[in-house]
Amino acid sequence: MGPPAPRPIHPAPTRASPEADGVTAGQQHRPSEGHWPLVGRDAEWASLDAVADDVVRGRPRVVRLEGPAGIGKSALLNAWCRGDDRFRVLRTRCHPLAGQCAFGAVRQLFQPLVASDGEGVREALLAGGTAVQQLLAGGGVSLDPAPSGSGAREALLAGLDRFAQRLTDQQPLLLVVDRLHWIDPQSLGWLVRFLRSGCTRPVLMVVVTPTAEQDRPDPLFAELLHPSHCHTISLGPLGVPDVQRLAQAVWEGADPDPSFCVTCHTTTGGHPLYVRALLQHAQLSGLRPTAEFQDRIRTVSLPTLRREILQCLSQGPPEAVDLAQALAVMGDGRPRHLLAAHCGRGEAVVRAAASDLRGLGLLRADGDLSFVHEVVRDTILETMSPEELGQRHARAAHVSYLGGRPDEEIAAHLLAADPVPGTWAVPVLRRAADEALRRGAPEQAAGYLRCALRQPAQAAESGPVLLQLAVATSSSNAVQAVSYATDALEVLSGTAERREALSLLTSCLLLAPGSGMALSDVDRLFTGGSERGDGGRTDRELDLRLRVLRTWAQCERPTACISTLQPGDDHLLGRTPGERQLLALQAFAALWAGQSAPSIGALLDRATAILPVLSHKTFPLYYFVAHTLLHLDELDKADQLRAQLVKGIEGKGMALLDRSVTAYQAALALRRGDVAEALDTAERAVGIGRATGRPPYAALLDSIRIDALLAQGRVEAAKQVAIGRAAEGPTQEDWEPPMFLMSLAALRTAQGDTRAGLSLLYECGHHVDAAGAVSPAVCPWRSRAAAAHLVLGETGAAQELVAEELDLARRCQIPRAVGVALRMAGKLASGGRRMELLSEAVDVLAATPARLELSLTLHDLGVASTDRGDLAGARSALRTGLTLATECGATGLAKRLRQRLHDTGGRAANVAGMLTPGEERVSALAAKGHSNKEIAEQLFVSVRTVETHLTGAYRKLGIARRNELAAAIAASGTGDE
Repeated sequence: MGPPAPRPIHPAPTRASPEADGVTAGQQHRPSEGHWPLVGRDAEWASLDAVADDVVRGRPRVVRLEGPAGIGKSALLNAWCRGDDRFRVLRTRCHPLAGQCAFGAVRQLFQPLVASDGEGVREALLAGGTAVQQLLAGGGVSLDPAPSGSGAREALLAGLDRFAQRLTDQQPLLLVVDRLHWIDPQSLGWLVRFLRSGCTRPVLMVVVTPTAEQDRPDPLFAELLHPSHCHTISLGPLGVPDVQRLAQAVWEGADPDPSFCVTCHTTTGGHPLYVRALLQHAQLSGLRPTAEFQDRIRTVSLPTLRREILQCLSQGPPEAVDLAQALAVMGDGRPRHLLAAHCGRGEAVVRAAASDLRGLGLLRADGDLSFVHEVVRDTILETMSPEELGQRHARAAHVSYLGGRPDEEIAAHLLAADPVPGTWAVPVLRRAADEALRRGAPEQAAGYLRCALRQPAQAAESGPVLLQLAVATSSSNAVQAVSYATDALEVLSGTAERREALSLLTSCLLLAPGSGMALSDVDRLFTGGSERGDGGRTDRELDLRLRVLRTWAQCERPTACISTLQPGDDHLLGRTPGERQLLALQAFAALWAGQSAPSIGALLDRATAILPVLSHKTFPLYYFVAHTLLHLDELDKADQLRAQLVKGIEGKGMALLDRSVTAYQAALALRRGDVAEALDTAERAVGIGRATGRPPYAALLDSIRIDALLAQGRVEAAKQVAIGRAAEGPTQEDWEPPMFLMSLAALRTAQGDTRAGLSLLYECGHHVDAAGAVSPAVCPWRSRAAAAHLVLGETGAAQELVAEELDLARRCQIPRAVGVALRMAGKLASGGRRMELLSEAVDVLAATPARLELSLTLHDLGVASTDRGDLAGARSALRTGLTLATECGATGLAKRLRQRLHDTGGRAANVAGMLTPGEERVSALAAKGHSNKEIAEQLFVSVRTVETHLTGAYRKLGIARRNELAAAIAASGTGDE
């Protein structure tokens, strides 16, 4: 379909478009009912039609209408929606205050539909579940309590998915979001989520935004508007013929002179809002659209327009001015009784004032209490001083509170107001924060709670508010959370609250390594802390959690050996949260101290007998268990725990926990030898951190990136990671720098500076040995230093280090550590002993998930076999090692193995059969130069699927870059027949 041709100058009376209205005084001789013809937008209309046709065929799309204020975005969209009845149209116009309310835009989209109470809508709402019903319910609706706790936000998101999907089953869905730049983060997140999930749903999202320069620096914002699924329509100025048609609408029956229209166009730059204002002013001034009047055309700009708005408003009675100011502060569409209360007048007076504002051309003519354009609102707000604006928001908050409005709506006004008298504000803000946290919006919750702290002092409230604020900020800023929790502990007296604060402090130390609190601070907070317990009795659970906090605060500074055991600890059975946390910490410390794997496993069994739901209070337990399993090489259990962690934080807005779990996933992938996955996951975690602040475990992530890049033979890329780490400056002493030093040593060695690498390894060893962290399963610095000594011809020092590491590895009884030490011992040995030790290392590592270490050992065994003249044995070892290295994505190692195999007269196995059909098709197209988007469109799959297939193909073909595909495919025999 397309726009009507010819388009009528006077369309039939329909709902007014806010951007199609004029904003100057007077109604006479304007286009009927405040409407203007839509002109100059035929190409844009056709683009909307084309995208809509795609959507109706089952391909969800996004259209972005962008342009400066008044350019006609909403006018085009409103006219197009009226002309296409294939869609169920749902709209929202975001407002700055709405950005403070979690899921505010979603509620504005769906609440009018729910209020219509149609049969199909009721069925869709029931499919959405209780959480959606609660979100979209109007006043007076009685519903079962919405889910709360860990799955609340996920239940809500999944319910919204089902609700919207059921609506699309009935009719294609058009979601219109005007002023997207003011949308709340939770609504934006759901729109992106629904777009991802609705691969065959007839859903068209049309978003209206200012120019691209004003885009929010938000990954979700960028994803929603990504060119792969978003078509951008940029609206520009009108042409002279368009100005002529608008002039015809003002001077009915006239034939505007072209020179008059050219002058109008030149004066306004073709900006539709300015053109309309200029034409109206000219008509009201008695001008005619002829050449003789063109010299009397004035210049119109935004400042001119604002002066006219204020002049227009000054012509109204005081009641109209009060209503305009109340509407500017409270927002569009507010109930008339609230506006009356804000103005301190009766509803009848407000109705009369609204009629006056419509007569002045400032309110929409359709009866809705909304300005004709945002320029009107902005102009009125600019007339208020900051003090007056704050007072009006305070009044808006109070009348909204008395009127029974939602807590989040009241809280949004309180955020913009000075502290208010009375005791009503703090409970409102705390309830709003609870609701925001329940919906996965911790940043909004923190804003409400900071506002609560600014209210007149309420001694009984300060401690709980500080603790609640610590919980909210722990999701995104652990350092701030430590500060708030510490302040809360200064005033809290309840045992349960102090327990919660203790666990929160420990969690924050784990989430922000190197930024912890000093032991003196812990001791100061809890000197005599036991007598603060309820009833004056010593609280054993509080003491257990305090031990965990004190021990980890000490562990964070690895400069002295630390003991976590005390008399009576043998009787800890893991029956309480404090016991479980302490047992998990003891297992973690025992691992680092090099104790035997069976004894560590026994501690873990007691710690995990009851694994509670993940929260900030239970995170320390999960942390210690997860990292202990990782270094015990219990990788299947570790992966199960990782999946449990992912499920526990999904959709809850726990940004720091999310990044922490992502870092753990990267470490787990590297332990398995999945080099490409480890690198991709670490890069993703770092990317999230760049967008939202420094990620936790930044040094650990850089260490993983360097190790993975070196495994791929990408020394220069690894160097850039190291340079970036150096640019961040020194960090406080914690567990991360020793690990990073070990990776940096590997980089220096790969660059040919073995002596520098050796120096870094000894520095690493100094850190961990001083803390008693001797386990080679965690930090095998000795075998790496031995390798450097061997390169430098210092065999004696190398043998001493290897002997020490092998002894420690056998004592800790972790096969990976034993195999790594045996490999280095074999490299130092000669003759039959060399073959014996390397063969033993292969046997030990073959029973572990350490595929990359096994591949390295097979390389060394192949070299040793070659030196002994056993070419058949060498080829067997090298071919097996090459297969492993290729599967791991260790392209640098695979290249060395392939060369060694070639030198022994062997050939690598054909990898053509290793690629899946999907990998073959995608690789063949990529090798021909097609982009991921082009491949996705050609194969009818998502871009993400293309990326997944390419990652698998790179790993199997033993390459790291796209430009290597063609040669690798040719060599392997893969590709089109």
